Amino acid sequence: MKFHHLAIATKNIYASIEFYLSLGYESSDVIFDPIQNVSICFLNKKNEPRIELIAAVDENSPVTRILKKNGSGVYHTCYVVGDIDLAIANLKKQHFILLSKPVKAVALKNKLVCFLFNNDVGLIELLEE
Repeated sequence: MKFHHLAIATKNIYASIEFYLSLGYESSDVIFDPIQNVSICFLNKKNEPRIELIAAVDENSPVTRILKKNGSGVYHTCYVVGDIDLAIANLKKQHFILLSKPVKAVALKNKLVCFLFNNDVGLIELLEE
């Protein structure tokens, strides 16, 4: 597994983008992901971790509950894997719970992603190469 990005749930994606631009990050366009029902933006800065901003589109967005409970903040970490099914199997052995079966991610060029949770680690996303 190789680190890909840190995701931040935000109530206002455009205000968050402005903040990161002020820190020297470059921003992708804001993308609507109908599968996840969220708006997404990636931020990049040389020698810094990639950041993904995620904003709820409506009450049915997966981040809505997190935003209501915790406000804006770190949502998950994402790791690139060569074989998503093998990675899921290995993480299940480490007591991770699969929260969503692999689906195509619009913001990641329709590559397969899934989410897993572990009480000691939190939420992680797997991204298949």
